[in-house]
Amino acid sequence: MRYARPKYVVTGVTALGGLLFGYDIGIMSSILQMEGFNEYFDSPDALATGVIVSSLTIGCFLGSLLSGPLADRFSRKITIMLGALVCTLGSAIQFASISRAMLIVGRFVNGLAIGFLSSVVPMYQSETAPPGSRGRMVSLQQWAITWGIFLAFGIDYGCSYIEGARQFRLPLGLQIVPSVILLFTMAFMPFSPRWLVAHDHVGDARQVLGRLRAYGHTSAPEVTEELRLIHQTIAFERATKASSYWELLKGPNRRRTLLGCGIQFMQQFTGINTLMLYSPTIFRSIGMGSVQSIAMFQAINGLVNVTSTVPAILWIDRWGRRATLLLGTLLIIVFYLVLSLLLRSYDALTDLTSHDSVIFNLGPRGLGIASICMVYLVVASFAFSWGPCGWLIPSEVFPTHLRARANSVTTSTNWISNFAVTLTSPILLQIAGWRLFLAFSIIMAVNMALIYLFLPETKNMTLEEMDSLFAGSV
Repeated sequence: MRYARPKYVVTGVTALGGLLFGYDIGIMSSILQMEGFNEYFDSPDALATGVIVSSLTIGCFLGSLLSGPLADRFSRKITIMLGALVCTLGSAIQFASISRAMLIVGRFVNGLAIGFLSSVVPMYQSETAPPGSRGRMVSLQQWAITWGIFLAFGIDYGCSYIEGARQFRLPLGLQIVPSVILLFTMAFMPFSPRWLVAHDHVGDARQVLGRLRAYGHTSAPEVTEELRLIHQTIAFERATKASSYWELLKGPNRRRTLLGCGIQFMQQFTGINTLMLYSPTIFRSIGMGSVQSIAMFQAINGLVNVTSTVPAILWIDRWGRRATLLLGTLLIIVFYLVLSLLLRSYDALTDLTSHDSVIFNLGPRGLGIASICMVYLVVASFAFSWGPCGWLIPSEVFPTHLRARANSVTTSTNWISNFAVTLTSPILLQIAGWRLFLAFSIIMAVNMALIYLFLPETKNMTLEEMDSLFAGSV
């Protein structure tokens, strides 16, 4: 069956929410190393750095919790537009910051916006995509996140040559551009057909499905059949099930909730944000001293992230979710283990009293380069597996009447886990060093066992068919 190209336009426009998400994640990593930033904000210590970075994630946590009721009442589309508007405000506050407190407030406001977008965009994409390419469509969201991170790293690198406060204000202010573009372009996008049916706008839902599936032919058989299935499922849910947060803990929905929250929790404890946000600290610890060289290595890190997401976009609907996650997890385990041993060897080699602890005797420069390569390989392994699957699986497994609330809960799990990681990472890097990455390797081994035992395959299934897949309870 051939589907119309508008699905790519809809997915591409909404993926700007992912770009904003990625830009916000990536922008602070190199800014924290900039001379202009440290002079202006009096060189924040490890704890202050953690607070500045993690204030975004607290906003994301609250925003994701609020997104469920908003998306149900006002629609997925309007909630995305609200997220873009709030992001514009938060970016303006950060750009104009004259104190640490103002910067933290600006990042918190941006966090509220990213909480809306990170929860609702994958859900909107999942509800507008055809079953056979849903994985690809939602994976484009993750690709946009990686582009946002890459752009942030690249802009940070360019701005590292500027002197004074403009060095950090410019990259913070540029966030306004994609948020304004998203706000205005989203006005021309359709409402989710499932949201329309749930609010008794069946005729409008047929129009939207005709545009997305059959080049505007609303009477096409595939449009009629999908609309019938959506209407039938929503009518059954209305007659037999309540739409409340408590429903997420009952019967078969308990299994879906545990799976969705578990996937989001495990995604954060891959340690990816430790690498994306604090890899400049790692690079500095292995002898890469200048701000420009650190920013360049970060830009390469972002490029690795972008290119390594492409295989998921092309083949995740063929490989399936399980195989993709299991392969990515196995690679991350190996690369983290090697990274921890390389960093241990570097510490031993540069400590004149402990040469007996050197495992890889490549010399300080060789160990530094090898460690950077391991960081890139972990990022690449995450990018094609946990990156897209972490957002795709929770967005597709829940029934329509609970999907918005469920995604707000699963996404808030991601963000509270993200908060824990980003707040503690600079402190743990300072205290534990290479042992932190050994711990991530062990955590990923546990994640692999859980995925193998509990994750069912969802590729090529319609959203309405998920009920039969999760018929049993836990």
